[in-house]
Amino acid sequence: MKPLIGVSTYLEASAAWGTWDMPAALLPAGYPRLVQRAGGLAALLPPDHPAAAAEVVARLDGVVIAGGPDVEPVRYGAEPDPRTGPPARERDAWELALIGAALASGTPLLGICRGMQLLNVALGGTLLQHLDGHTSPVLGTFGRHPVKPVHGTRYGNLVPEEFEVPTHHHQTVDRLGAGLTVSAFAADGTVEAVELPDPRWALGVQWHPEMAEDTRVMRALVLAAS
Repeated sequence: MKPLIGVSTYLEASAAWGTWDMPAALLPAGYPRLVQRAGGLAALLPPDHPAAAAEVVARLDGVVIAGGPDVEPVRYGAEPDPRTGPPARERDAWELALIGAALASGTPLLGICRGMQLLNVALGGTLLQHLDGHTSPVLGTFGRHPVKPVHGTRYGNLVPEEFEVPTHHHQTVDRLGAGLTVSAFAADGTVEAVELPDPRWALGVQWHPEMAEDTRVMRALVLAAS
């Protein structure tokens, strides 16, 4: 059987399709398509009460925390920078609970962009609230830049060469969370991947594999979930 990979979703107060405009839990199609291309079955995980996270994760073979809005700075003990976006408190609470449940149960976990940042925060790390040069100047599009792996890490073994990736973020890891190690950098020193170097399969990438043709990162999650 193909492994079942749960992907967290956005929760939007207003979304439009057809003749409808109403609250919606949604996810860009690139995420489930990447899971499917990598050999898994995709299940969407809309925000729920954090107490439900362990029960949800128990029914999954792997978890993906998707990209999205800025993490509320109070989650890592900081005052908001004026350039930090509005909070998504319900999503923060749900996804932090999913991360905690995945780590506690040993369920393979992949954090993408915001998901990497949340993994760091969940383990006691902090975030740099603004940096320039990692978004496209054209709204609604992704920039691209090369990412250099750290050899000998899980990410470095998956993607051993310098690799140009799609990127869209203005925040990143500052102080590392407990137990995490950096496994890739951008040319300017920005952290582009973190992981737990223990038997638990937990990896975060700051870039967006769902917007690339390369499936190596997701295939590794699906394999671990198998």
